[in-house]
Amino acid sequence: MFFALLALILGVWPMAFGGHPIHALVGIGLLLLVVAAVMPKLLRPFNRLWFEFGLLLHKLISPLVLGLIYLTSVVPVGLLMRMFGKDPLRRRFEPGLQTYWISRDPPGPQADSLPRQF
Repeated sequence: MFFALLALILGVWPMAFGGHPIHALVGIGLLLLVVAAVMPKLLRPFNRLWFEFGLLLHKLISPLVLGLIYLTSVVPVGLLMRMFGKDPLRRRFEPGLQTYWISRDPPGPQADSLPRQF
């Protein structure tokens, strides 16, 4: 159905600019539309092929896009934080400290305030 509509749109598109329709694309679009409506089982192998092509694109493009996002957003932020000495997780070793425990002021909720959590 998608390719039928795509062929029809591409076949009729030149008419929007005063040209003549591409008859071959309009014919292919109409043929695919009729086959999809009357005998959709004939298009099943093409549907499977299109699905496999989508899986291949997923395997190739997804890691590339995610890697690009990581390299253009996370890495520069991390480098800037290191340059300015920021340590939001407080992972830096400080030999003079007795404990890394962060004391809360005020201390927080009472232990009996959540008796039935689940």
